[in-house]
Amino acid sequence: MSRYGFLVSPSHNRVYARSAPALALAELEAFGETVIDGGVQDAGITEIGGVPYVTFSAAELSGTEIRLLSNLSSLYALFAVEGDLLRPVARQPLDLFESDLLTIQKYAGKTNEDFTRLLLNVTALASDEPARLLTGDLRLLDPMCGRGTTLNQAVMYGMDASGIEIDPKDFDAYSAFFRTWLKNSRLKHRAETGTVRRQKATLGRRLQVALGASKELYREGSTIDVTVVNADTLRGGDFFRRGEFDLIVTDAPYGVQHGSRPHGGGNAGRLSRSPVDLLAAAVPVWQPLLRPGGALGISWNTHVAGREQLAEILEAHGFTVRDSAAYRGFEHRVDQAINRDIIVARKD
Repeated sequence: MSRYGFLVSPSHNRVYARSAPALALAELEAFGETVIDGGVQDAGITEIGGVPYVTFSAAELSGTEIRLLSNLSSLYALFAVEGDLLRPVARQPLDLFESDLLTIQKYAGKTNEDFTRLLLNVTALASDEPARLLTGDLRLLDPMCGRGTTLNQAVMYGMDASGIEIDPKDFDAYSAFFRTWLKNSRLKHRAETGTVRRQKATLGRRLQVALGASKELYREGSTIDVTVVNADTLRGGDFFRRGEFDLIVTDAPYGVQHGSRPHGGGNAGRLSRSPVDLLAAAVPVWQPLLRPGGALGISWNTHVAGREQLAEILEAHGFTVRDSAAYRGFEHRVDQAINRDIIVARKD
């Protein structure tokens, strides 16, 4: 067995930083359960030279395993622990673009970028092909995408990303931001915004983008495709095909800055502070869009809904909830009104 340690990223905001080591341990264990040969052992927080490291034992990591672990959401620098010495292990993260894609946007209620990466990672690991995290050919849907933090993280990984957002202001804000970022980054791309109609009825607006990670890839037609529709998530089947996605990753309404309207689009229906009603209505719509063996990951506020309630909804619609110690290790405090957790499940 070999011993390894990594520094937790110093870029976290103050509140998230308090939870980061425990979240890093849980995420590491999720990697160990799925893509690290023989798993990880003796994971914990170890002080080395007066600095806390997340440390663990494993069989000597292969090149593929180092590539996978390089994408841990909190990993800043990875080392092999050799006696009293630390030997740097070169990171090989998936990120195709500069981090400004994730960090430029600032607005009230934005989910922490590192947490978004964590949620995407552990959802991908729960699918029937977890190593595809490295391939860039996974297709992701965020059915309540807001201003696109999850979509942007998927693009960073080279994934095709689609989103649904009911708020026209958020749709417009994301469209403007993403187009501006593409131009400022001088990336070859096509971007179109139009209205989706069917049988003379307007279903919503749609942003479609095809971008190349390089000019050569763009010329070859090897593009990353991003699609966002401004519509009610309960109409997802009107815009996307059955089995189109490998991953569904989303933030459920936290019941603080916004609620949910589970009984109709626009301003119709009763405004609920709990995500339970919304998910009870939405999961049957999302489930057909996910391929068998694909995975769904949801973060939510435990103050307004219990884990058992969400698990019951998912299991009633053909999902198997991941319930290991690692997947129960993500609960953490955000502020006085939000205690956040993650639930992840695979489609049977």
